[in-house]
Amino acid sequence: MNLATIIEPHPDDAVALISRGRDTSYGELRRQVAAMRGGLTALGLVPGDRVAIIANNNWYFVASYLAVLGAGLVAVPMNPASPLAELCSELAEVEVTAAVVGPSARSTMAALDRAAVPALQHLIGAGFVPDGGIGLDDLLGAEPTPVVDRADDDLAVLAFTSGTAGSPRAAKLTHGSLYVNIRQVLAAAPEEAQGPDDVAFGLLPLFHIFGLNVVLGITLHTGSRVVLIERFDPISALEAIERHGITTVSGPPTMWAAFAGLVGVDPEVMATVRTAASGAAKLPPEVAQAIRAKFGLELNEGYGLTEASPVVTSPVGMDTPAGSVGMAVPGVELRLVGLDGEDVLVGDAGELWVRGPNVFAGYWEDTEATQRVLDADGWLHTGDVAVVDDDGFLYLVDRMKDLIIVSGFNVFPAEVEEVLMAHPAVESCAVVGVPHPYTGEAVKAYVVARPGVSIEEDDVIAFCAGRLARYKCPNKVWFVEEIPKGLGGKVIRRALRDAH
Repeated sequence: MNLATIIEPHPDDAVALISRGRDTSYGELRRQVAAMRGGLTALGLVPGDRVAIIANNNWYFVASYLAVLGAGLVAVPMNPASPLAELCSELAEVEVTAAVVGPSARSTMAALDRAAVPALQHLIGAGFVPDGGIGLDDLLGAEPTPVVDRADDDLAVLAFTSGTAGSPRAAKLTHGSLYVNIRQVLAAAPEEAQGPDDVAFGLLPLFHIFGLNVVLGITLHTGSRVVLIERFDPISALEAIERHGITTVSGPPTMWAAFAGLVGVDPEVMATVRTAASGAAKLPPEVAQAIRAKFGLELNEGYGLTEASPVVTSPVGMDTPAGSVGMAVPGVELRLVGLDGEDVLVGDAGELWVRGPNVFAGYWEDTEATQRVLDADGWLHTGDVAVVDDDGFLYLVDRMKDLIIVSGFNVFPAEVEEVLMAHPAVESCAVVGVPHPYTGEAVKAYVVARPGVSIEEDDVIAFCAGRLARYKCPNKVWFVEEIPKGLGGKVIRRALRDAH
């Protein structure tokens, strides 16, 4: 099988994508993707080669993604808003051979030093022709080629994640794990599941696994349509929902908080919405209550992570108690394990372990990191702490590690601290996550300046902004005399969070 074949069974005239004001039917999409497959093959790319896709939520991304998979290549979705240094690091880490670059990353990639990414042979511009590269439109003129057959355990996507194992790593997601998770989500609540008559709201970024496999994957598998949103504005978003008769809305808590905060909005703008889901970060109860009061919608909040392709639990189709993320989707096993390695009792907190055909194949060329989270029996150790009630409903209560989640994106303090320590005026530092009303958490840095050196907060933030994605950058810097540490020299982050 090949995941790209999910677009094959649907009627030619059924609309698949609405992007930049233009409809693309399934028939048209199939023809375009077949030509792109031929173009990629003509470049000399062979199955297993990695191809980066650096674009916003638009037709360029979707067509490139399906063509890459269909040609037997490995898709590497990347954040087009990332600084060049971060993109180069990721491109080099997985030895990307070709990169499709959308308009949003054009200026960033124009400054690319090819020597920093030695494996990169082909730069493909989407909507433009880059220096020394070719345009995506050129691939559309190639002779179409058939879909390359792949095994279930063949690699399909490398998704960069801070996940459960520390600093950013590329999680290996296979054709089988991605496809089975689509089917698991649909099987969790068949009566409420997305179908061919539905219209999905495509705001969650496609370089994020929720947007890629839940929003896009399920839409293309069921033959429904997705309205792709490149930039979020709450008023424009509501206009799009009403205009296109959108029936399925998925988004992060920040989106729902923005909707809830709008004044004077007619609740009928969401009259066509039958399924509303919040994902990628913890949903504050007050946001769910405000959405219910304003629009009469019940927000569904499940649980997942990149390493599970991503959905683990779903609350849809059952009388899920407030605060619960539901139950495991079909085919997924869960355990809650204590520090002694034994399963905890009902009502007691334990680390959440996950096993199923949707679990990833490990981290790219990092056996040690893989073994830390994926044991010999196939259990994925998520690092999240949860409890289960007498009825089997799961509740997340804490995280075992110092992971910070900003608008659904994972940030590990060590990564930010490494950048901070590169600043010539920083003597030592520590980074923690602190509550934030819109992003769930925010990154806060505690910095000790070198003696006799003058340093300003704005200078530190600007320094990070040139080296890290925006969501990873501290939005607050406090200068302190010392960083609290234990006897072994390890930073006591809890003391900093408590002080905050």
